Amino acid sequence: MQRFVLFLFVIGSAYGAGCDRACLKTMLDQYLNAVVQHNPAGAPLAVGYRETENAMVRRPGTGLWQSAKALGKLQRRYFDAESGQAGYFGTLEEESGPAVVTVRLKIDDRKITEAEWFLARKGDPGIGTGAGAQANAAFHDPDYLITHPPAERVVPKGERLSRADMVAITNSYFDGLTAHEPALIVAHPGCVRLENGFLTTQRKGPNGEMTDCMSPGAMTNIFAVTARRYPLVDEEAGVTLGIGVFERKPGVAMRRNLFSEWFVIEQGKIRAIYSAMLYPEQEALVPNWPPYDGNWPVAPAAK
Repeated sequence: MQRFVLFLFVIGSAYGAGCDRACLKTMLDQYLNAVVQHNPAGAPLAVGYRETENAMVRRPGTGLWQSAKALGKLQRRYFDAESGQAGYFGTLEEESGPAVVTVRLKIDDRKITEAEWFLARKGDPGIGTGAGAQANAAFHDPDYLITHPPAERVVPKGERLSRADMVAITNSYFDGLTAHEPALIVAHPGCVRLENGFLTTQRKGPNGEMTDCMSPGAMTNIFAVTARRYPLVDEEAGVTLGIGVFERKPGVAMRRNLFSEWFVIEQGKIRAIYSAMLYPEQEALVPNWPPYDGNWPVAPAAK
């Protein structure tokens, strides 16, 4: 009897065991392959599986399950065994051409319970009136991203930062944008940022200096960074995923910005930021994930 009870305990423990990096990689690869093969049955989806594409809820077999053709030329995978999350950043081939994408998966008991997609496609709406180059269409440059990808690395164990420190360093970027105070951002001078593959830094500033991820110009149209989440911290790769919304000043006729940003952290500071983001309609439900379900914020009635 004791042996039988022990057998059940071992089986139960194995079933409920956490998913390590190897397990998370297997789950992520199964999922991505199932999507491009248009076959939801090919992925271990939980009964209550929930998926969003640019904050719109989709059922398996619709949306990307129909439009995706293949994984793109750039593929980066990140894993967080503590939170049970796996992520993909790179390009995805669709009938309309390559999209720059982020997908975040949540795994529980070796079943995929959540998939949150950010898709940036050529010709997507821009920020609106007064936004210069992005007024009518969002940045989109997958070719540049492919030739300037996030570095693949394994941080030596003795040099890895704690999860709390990685999140704090990432959050300093959003604090700096909200306060319009570059000194708040914990980053290396010359830090780069790519938005949907388009390089937004390393340009001549008003005084002839080269811009970086701390330059004030990037903060001009941002009123606040809200709905901040940090669902995936990959200590081994030195990368953190930050998700949130860039808000505009009340009364300004510019679209909000729903974003996913991958922060490459080296020696305790931000080295590079890689983003997949979009400018949703004002009434769109963003980010549409707990604890920020539904609108963020609800737009006031027009006067």
